[in-house]
Amino acid sequence: MSKVDKNVDADPSVVNREVVELDKSEKPSKSSNDAEKAERYSVYSKREKWFLVSLASLSALLSPLTANIYFPALPVLSTQFHKSLELINLTVTSYMVFQGIAPAFWAPIADRYGRRLVFIMCLSTLSLSCVGLALTPTNAYWLLLLLRCFQAAGSASTVAISAGLIVDIAEPAERGGFLGVYSLGPMAGPAFGPIIGGALSGSLGWRAIFWFMCIFAGCVLVVIILVLPETLRSLVGDGSIPPPRFLRPVIRFGNYTTGNNSQRPPKKPWANPARLFVNPDVVLILLPNAVVCAVYYGVSTTISILFQQKYPFLTQTDIGLCYIAIGGGCIPGSYVNGKLLDRHYKAAEREYKAKKAESSSENPEESEKPRSPFEQKMDVNFPLERARLQMIPYNLAVFVACTVGYGWSLEAGVHISVPLILSFFIGWSFIAIMNISQTFIMDLFPTQGSSITASNNLIRCTSGAALVAVEQLIIDAINPGWTFVIFGGLCVVLYPMMHYEMINGHKFRERRMKRLAEKARKEAETEAEKAKQNP
Repeated sequence: MSKVDKNVDADPSVVNREVVELDKSEKPSKSSNDAEKAERYSVYSKREKWFLVSLASLSALLSPLTANIYFPALPVLSTQFHKSLELINLTVTSYMVFQGIAPAFWAPIADRYGRRLVFIMCLSTLSLSCVGLALTPTNAYWLLLLLRCFQAAGSASTVAISAGLIVDIAEPAERGGFLGVYSLGPMAGPAFGPIIGGALSGSLGWRAIFWFMCIFAGCVLVVIILVLPETLRSLVGDGSIPPPRFLRPVIRFGNYTTGNNSQRPPKKPWANPARLFVNPDVVLILLPNAVVCAVYYGVSTTISILFQQKYPFLTQTDIGLCYIAIGGGCIPGSYVNGKLLDRHYKAAEREYKAKKAESSSENPEESEKPRSPFEQKMDVNFPLERARLQMIPYNLAVFVACTVGYGWSLEAGVHISVPLILSFFIGWSFIAIMNISQTFIMDLFPTQGSSITASNNLIRCTSGAALVAVEQLIIDAINPGWTFVIFGGLCVVLYPMMHYEMINGHKFRERRMKRLAEKARKEAETEAEKAKQNP
């Protein structure tokens, strides 16, 4: 069996790469233009790809920036609108609800009708809602609540659509580097959004926050209208097929010709992210993950409120600067955890291959051959759960301990450096848990990245919205110390679900593989029967 035959059932991207390698070894050095086109994944040069990745990263920044730039203004809005903090927190809750729901609406449209169209629709919605928020009268609380929903609907989907753009233009071998640079945009939002929001609110008033977001989103929208090409492969193939006129940028970008014969991949069927929740291993990971995310949002929303109450000498700008700690913890936490994830996976891979070589003495060459990550994840004997999830207990312990300490440090009114240091490690451990969970779920369903992201986003945002809605009521009823003890306890109570997945997750993978194999067998029999009837 050839190298391609062995991998044909594993991963299409592996097959494509191996076909290219065989073609290169069998063909003369001067290949024809047609052969080069067949091997080409994208018409864009490396420089053009980096430009598109940078634009995608800038677009994805809008979602977390819109959410986090708002936090320092919560006490001011409570005063200006003459509403309680509980009611003002509902504007955060409503935002998070629509932040979770919107990608499930926009992502399928982007997968069928194009990235460019949805980018323009989302950013137009965001820009117009920001104008409305900046002009909202202080006696129209209902309008503030409503426009925050539209703001979330416009900004939330930019992350998923930007990630889809990168998958369109980057072949698997180069996606890692592009995604690493792209992620800097979404990670910068929590780190710098509150700083900008605090500075604007403290110097120019709370309306300046929304004018800033309107200008920022408007500038990104103009750039997208001018130069962003359509990249959806079912419309433009490798980028050489011209899209419909209304999907073309004002300034031509790319190398498409009206007469080329490049093949368009088939359109993707409508995706339903909710279907993934029928898999027990998905629920066992995403539910505890959602509670951790909700507690993180709970900490973030209380920084502006509790810090102003406990440290009245802080200005709005100072409160914005306090968010540097929790947002700053996310950036190094993501980098370090990413390195550890790769390290632990490679260690598990070496151990697995060594054991397999011992048990396959009659054919050691087969056990030692390089295997793609997809092939290993499809192997139920590969310890994927242990390789990916082994750092969860340590990060969760840090997260819970720092969350409880954060609440009691504010209750005791200790020096401001204590809750700031604790919030740094809350951000560090939070992003580590999020990345581990997301990576693991993507490993389980490597061909359903968009649906996985939408499902994860849906359950995280709805959980966060529910917690933020009742958080201030709990703080008022007891105190910050016991409130965050309860929140930390929720994380501990749900951890056994992750531990169970770590121990028994391979059983769920095995059952799923058997179902898929049976489905493939029946489809093959059906196709064979049709072929006999229609020779």
